[in-house]
Amino acid sequence: MTTVRIPPVLRAESGGAREVHASGTTVRELLEDLGSRLPALGTKVYAEGEIQPFVYVDGEDVRTRDGLETPVREGASVILLPAMAGGSITPPTGGRSRAAQPPSATAWPR
Repeated sequence: MTTVRIPPVLRAESGGAREVHASGTTVRELLEDLGSRLPALGTKVYAEGEIQPFVYVDGEDVRTRDGLETPVREGASVILLPAMAGGSITPPTGGRSRAAQPPSATAWPR
């Protein structure tokens, strides 16, 4: 069995678990096993035969290896990291962040 670490944004789909176990000798087999046992999580991470989040096997991004065919050794550590986008330079309090403020006149050499 392989330990699959689940990020906070996907824990509702894993029943709140931080880690789950799955089996497979490749990333594809591992994600298929995971999806068969936890269907809600499976649809989030492996839809229509494509990897949805970033997947790391023993610290290596599978996109730089063999993708879905990346080998997964027994006892490997697999991490699922969904792509995150967004952000703002405006703090939630409505004030201006430092990045949004123009530099002071004294900050530039003359």
